[in-house]
Order: sequence, then structure tokens, then C-alpha cells
Amino acid sequence: MAEPGAGRTGSARIVTADRPIDLACTIAPLGRGAGDPCHQVTSDGAQWHASRLPTGAVTYRLTQSGPCAVEARAWGPGAAEFLDRLEYMLCLDEDVSAFAPEHPKLLDAHRRFPGLRMLRTGLVFEALVPAVLEQKVHTVSAHASWRTLVRRFGDPAPGPAPKGMRLPPAAATWRRIPSWTYHRANVGPQRAQTIVSAARVADSLERAAQVGPADAARMLRTIPGIGVWTAAEIAQRAFGDPDALSVGDYHLAATVGWTLVGHPLDDDGMIEYLEPLRPHRYRAIRLLEISGHFHRPKFGPRTPLTDHTWH
Repeated sequence: MAEPGAGRTGSARIVTADRPIDLACTIAPLGRGAGDPCHQVTSDGAQWHASRLPTGAVTYRLTQSGPCAVEARAWGPGAAEFLDRLEYMLCLDEDVSAFAPEHPKLLDAHRRFPGLRMLRTGLVFEALVPAVLEQKVHTVSAHASWRTLVRRFGDPAPGPAPKGMRLPPAAATWRRIPSWTYHRANVGPQRAQTIVSAARVADSLERAAQVGPADAARMLRTIPGIGVWTAAEIAQRAFGDPDALSVGDYHLAATVGWTLVGHPLDDDGMIEYLEPLRPHRYRAIRLLEISGHFHRPKFGPRTPLTDHTWH
């Protein structure tokens, strides 16, 4: 349980596990690019994040206090809830004994990063909005849109958060943002409408965190504009799903192909090749990412950034 605290010290606890916890790699998917108002990594290596829990807003600070230990401090009305659920969020209960990759690059990555955990925030709508913003656009553009909207409509993060940290807007706020404001933030009308539609049923969507992966995906895909890719991106962060493969990603299949078989694959080819790794296909992707093994040749200039603000 969390120890009581107040003021700048907040509430605190330490969680431990019987195998390594790599905090930085595990938490990394929460960040949405440099300058994310909701997520900062300070010079001392601390991971700061601002979030909205059912019991209220929270700012939390996570630090690696040992190979198998993480120290947490939290501020705000949601602090106690966050601290009580920390083991759940870091997936300290997961069983990876069945994950037995054979490819040399995966074997090497698994050996070098035994502390990689999945991430299970349980916050469906909070994972949904930035995932929708990243649909079919360059990541750099999506991150810029996220920064613009959070800085304008988010609230100050509670506690002694680093300068500029904000809470993500509540669902009711996303629902009320005018279409022209989304437009000025370089969010096209289809993505804006998907966010607004999801915001209208945000409370119902949160129940997806309580069901199995297949049922959760079906619930998410009842929202117009949410398909396989977006549902997987949400599952990777909100559900701790180690098998949530981002099928439909612009670069993923080709990169998996170049990395593991020496030539590009399409989505069907990637799915077939990774099938033996089920139910740990996303875990394999993360290991390739953090190990530096991911590789795709550069064949020419990048596609131009999409700008929706001019029309």
C-alpha cells in the first residue's frame, strides 16, 4: 500500500520483482515524442507522467532503484490508486516462460533486455487519442498535433511536476473542441471525428480493459475510424497485450522483413512469419526496437509531411 505523504514529497512506494525490470524501456511507449506535455524524462533518468485515473488526476515519478525494483512517487487525487496498481501497470505478473524465439537477433535482444515488461495502464481513452492522431500521418506531425492540443486544452499537472507538464484533456473536453481547432492543429476531419465519437462513449470504452484481447478489439472497432492498427496501438499501452501486432503500419512489415529475413514483407507475410511467436509478437517487435536490431534500407527521400491546415 502507498505511504501517506503531502506537499512536494507526495506519496511513495517501491515495487520489486523476482526478475529484472527495465523501467525506461517498459515506460517508453507512454511518451509521444520530444516535448510531450504529459511525459518527461528528466536529467536524472526519472520518468514523469501526468494522467487521469478514475479517482482523479495524478502526476507520478518513476525511478529505477535496483535491477528488480522501481520507486514511485505520486501527487494528486489519483495518487493512491496509481500506487496501488503499479505492479499491474508494469505487468509484474506476466509469464514469459513460453517466449522462446529462435532467430539470432531475437535471441540476442531477449538476452540483453530481460527486464522489458509490457505496459498496462488500463486507461483506454487516454491511449486512444494519440493513437488516432498517428493514423496515416508522419509520427512527427502527429506528435506536433498532440502537443498543440494538450497544451491548449489540458490542465496543469498536480504536484512538483517538471515545467510545462500538463494533464491530457478529459473526454468531455475532447468532445467539445471545435472542428476548426482540430483543423488548425493539423488534424484532418476524419481523425477529429473519430476522437469526438470515442469521447462520447469514453466511459463505456474503459470496460475494454476488463475483457480479453479479442473482445477488447471488437469493442474498440465499434467506433468508426478505429481499425486493426489503432486497436493494437491501444492494446499495447492500455492492456499490456504482448501479442498486439500493429498490422497496417506504414513501415512495420517491411522493417520486420529486412531485419529478420533480409527482404521486405507485406502485412500478410509478416503475420505468417511471426505466427510461431504468438502470443508474444508485439514483445518481439519491442525487443527488436530497443536492441537496435531493427533495420530498413533507405531508398530515397521521405514522403512529405501532410499539412491539413491550409484547406
